[in-house]
Amino acid sequence: MAVFLAYGSEKGRALIDRELYLPKDWTSDRQRCRAAGIGDDVEFATKPDLDLRMLERAVEAGIPFGWVTADELYGQTGRIRMWLEEHDIPHVLAVPKSQMVMTMEFFGQARAQELVSGLSDDAWKPLSCGDGAHGPRVYDWAAAAIRPWRRQGWDHWLLARRSLTDPVGIAYYICFSPAGTPLGELVRIAGSRWMVEECFQTAKNETGLDHYQVRGYTAWYRHITLSMAALAFLAILRAEAKRGVSKPTAIDPSYP
Repeated sequence: MAVFLAYGSEKGRALIDRELYLPKDWTSDRQRCRAAGIGDDVEFATKPDLDLRMLERAVEAGIPFGWVTADELYGQTGRIRMWLEEHDIPHVLAVPKSQMVMTMEFFGQARAQELVSGLSDDAWKPLSCGDGAHGPRVYDWAAAAIRPWRRQGWDHWLLARRSLTDPVGIAYYICFSPAGTPLGELVRIAGSRWMVEECFQTAKNETGLDHYQVRGYTAWYRHITLSMAALAFLAILRAEAKRGVSKPTAIDPSYP
């Protein structure tokens, strides 16, 4: 089981980092690890730990990006949200309905579901979070302010997405954004996670991401890395085809 970091924009998207998740029953059995080529320096790390490790590498490498988004597994992990805030990185992270948030009342707390259930009907607005396979993906959206001791220049929101056909089906997101960021922009970022699934689908179908029979740690990283490189190359080709520019002959990290 792996954890991936994806990079996406209107020009294309690709997978840019990866880590193999090893459960405790592996890392606690060093003989088993050595047989699979896993070094003694590889210790147990949770999936959120692996995610944070890749985010740190992306920042250290100077990769330009505007927002970070992720699903509930990572959004409910406080150390990820705090690290992003410490580095002034805007984010829209999915959280479960049971997520505790600080309300605008000092020392007030509430579960995400409770806070959203108290919003008035006119707080909800139908907005598209991007185009899907069948056109615009329209949901009802609402945002409630959280964190009474906000940092100057930044906003904290609990964003909620409600199905138009099933009002009970609500998804929740914790948002950290520059002050004055409109609701529509938060919605757009929340909807951008579909690009991750598109990366997986394309990589599996076109670059063999899951087409391997390796049984070694190093071999897995080699296969996955080659598949990701091929996916990035295809993303470049597609972007250039749309612009009508001649195709590159090799992958160049400095290529626009």
